[in-house]
Amino acid sequence: MAKEIFMPKLSSTMEVGTLLQWFKEEGEEVEVGEPLFEIMTDKINIEVESYEEGTLLKKYNEVDDEVPVNTIIGYIGEADENVPNSAPVPESEENETDKQEEKDTSSVIGEKKEADCENGEKVRATPAARRVSREQGIMLEEVEGSGPKGRIHAMDVISSKELAQSIRHTPLAGKVADKEGVSLENVQGTGSNGKITKSDVLSASSMQVETTTQEPLEHVKLKGLRKAVADKMLESARSIPHVTLTAEVDMSAVVEVRKSLLPIIEKQTGYRLSYTEIIMTATAHVLGNHRKLNAALIDNEIVYNKSVNLGLAVAVDNGLIVPSVPNVQDKGLAELTVACKELGAKARKNKLDPVEMSGSTFTISNLGMYAIEGFTPIINPPETAILGVGQMTDKPVVRDKSIEIRPMMVLSLSFDHRAIDGAPAAAFLTELKERLENPFGLLV
Repeated sequence: MAKEIFMPKLSSTMEVGTLLQWFKEEGEEVEVGEPLFEIMTDKINIEVESYEEGTLLKKYNEVDDEVPVNTIIGYIGEADENVPNSAPVPESEENETDKQEEKDTSSVIGEKKEADCENGEKVRATPAARRVSREQGIMLEEVEGSGPKGRIHAMDVISSKELAQSIRHTPLAGKVADKEGVSLENVQGTGSNGKITKSDVLSASSMQVETTTQEPLEHVKLKGLRKAVADKMLESARSIPHVTLTAEVDMSAVVEVRKSLLPIIEKQTGYRLSYTEIIMTATAHVLGNHRKLNAALIDNEIVYNKSVNLGLAVAVDNGLIVPSVPNVQDKGLAELTVACKELGAKARKNKLDPVEMSGSTFTISNLGMYAIEGFTPIINPPETAILGVGQMTDKPVVRDKSIEIRPMMVLSLSFDHRAIDGAPAAAFLTELKERLENPFGLLV
């Protein structure tokens, strides 16, 4: 018996998956455990293995299709088995519109269910469609239904020919509209009571010509990783009350520490120590004293984390992903440098596994490589805070009543005001500034 292939649900937040590629064509043999297709979730790209063996009988979806989880996308079975030509549609989905319309118009219960046509047949229409037809004075017999078995929905009535013809216009305006190929539905009338005149149609026609002669624009569908990032950013910005604090840090001592350790760590690991690893080390040490910042807000409960797992925002083609570096509080700079460099390389190649994409307790977003001094980073839910790192810039500063040129850097801390008040957030940022301006304590 043919077995269904489902779009899997690979995380608690996953609602749809984007099909990236099929590894098998219809008619090819498939073994258990063999990669069958690759999808993009709201977090990662992942290859999905087959749980059945047999012949790939049917593929219902192609590359770049966005498919809801638990939807049938194909079948595996014996070579001669018959399967549906199109993907089965759940009955609940097929009837969803009808049920909603009937619910919205429950006040018409008891009304005659079907209207008799002139030929004695009955018109199939939803209660909402009947209400609209009465309000607009439109005969249902003249409306073409788009529902099952030709059933008429409210939108069928609204968009019907009779309703379009009810637009008030002068006879001359109608003739000009036919000649110019202008739809009266798109014309704003300036005559009495909004009646459309000849001049209104000509004006709309000139605008239509002007629009069609413009240089064509490129339209790119929001999909895949870009859509996943967009959805997550919207959820965070809409549901979390963000507050952002900034502090300027004198990085002179950090520059000296990096300069001293750079050849040692590069010789030991093969990787160059960056300012990111030093900032992560300082952040992990300070978070140990400010557990409210190293927390998550889940279902109206604040969950305080014992370990510091730092999410590191990495820019990739068409999106942003955040691999997690676990237990940063226990790692030395050499070990941390290796972990960050390897995770960053895997992220840019879309080779991260689910474990490496989860479990972060605090996130750092570093834009120091760009001409950006400060910005407002968006929190990575369910975390309660995120640190933004800006560009290091030489600036004149006052030290001991004299002006000196120092490498200065702006840190931007965004926090969830539901879980954290301003004073604890300010205390964290103040201590982080002090640690970075006196970084030798991090090496002890």
